[in-house]
Amino acid sequence: MQKDELIQLHTFLLHLRTHLETMVENGGSVAFESYEQLDVTPYQVYKSKREHKLAVFKLSKGIADFLRHNNCPGLEKISNRLEVMSERFMTTKEKEMYTHLEEFTH
Repeated sequence: MQKDELIQLHTFLLHLRTHLETMVENGGSVAFESYEQLDVTPYQVYKSKREHKLAVFKLSKGIADFLRHNNCPGLEKISNRLEVMSERFMTTKEKEMYTHLEEFTH
């Protein structure tokens, strides 16, 4: 996938997130914490392809978690697989940051 296509997908997923959050009273901010921590938006075209790819996986996982917690069962396996896929694109520093974040939140 080319970088511009990846950014288009990132944009679509961000719009989907916004739409889902407006449909449900209790927003999904918790589901999207790991995406927010990346601080990568589709509008930051200067970010690397790897960073956008990681953002797409984190955002997709957040969407799956959000839906799973709002009466859409069966998405746990998809969520777990997206987490594994996102780890492939993380740098060592990013992995350490998320490990500390998860320890802090649990």
